[in-house]
Amino acid sequence: MGALHLTLASASPRRRDLLARLGLEPDAVTPADIDETPLKDERPRDYALRMGREKALAVDAPGFVLAGDTVVAAGRRILPKTEDEAEARACLKLLSGRRHVVMSSVVLRMPDGTVRERLNENVVRFKNLSDEEIAAYLASGEWQGKAGGYAIQGAAEGLVQWIKGSHSGVMGLPLYETRALLKSASFAIG
Repeated sequence: MGALHLTLASASPRRRDLLARLGLEPDAVTPADIDETPLKDERPRDYALRMGREKALAVDAPGFVLAGDTVVAAGRRILPKTEDEAEARACLKLLSGRRHVVMSSVVLRMPDGTVRERLNENVVRFKNLSDEEIAAYLASGEWQGKAGGYAIQGAAEGLVQWIKGSHSGVMGLPLYETRALLKSASFAIG
């Protein structure tokens, strides 16, 4: 088999960094531009898989396209990728002292257009957050554009009591699942 061409369908620097942990550098980085509005009554896991699939299919690139999406859910409620401080504050207040689920899909579009996909599910518990802790986190700006209003790889890690699952999955690219998909497509990964 000749050289494999891999496009990462994400603008996320953390997904690129996580991919590098597998010893891979994408040949191209082309963020997908799709409508990320959840469907009426769509379950969080279905939404995460659909978003990853739609992103992988939306990018016009040769070879393989790797995409994914991260969803934070409180029960069946899909929390937004926060766009303003008020929205982020509301998410953090909701998550304070509670368990929630973080799901990350990883989808590999094959050169023939078919897709292979995996879903990683994790349970995260936040400590009880004081108004001061929420204000300090909001001041960091890390919440901007993040599912559920936080980024585990930054200051929010200090707000987490425990994680059951994959730290890389909570960050946005579950390495175990990503490695399995890429190996199934003959990528050389140790």
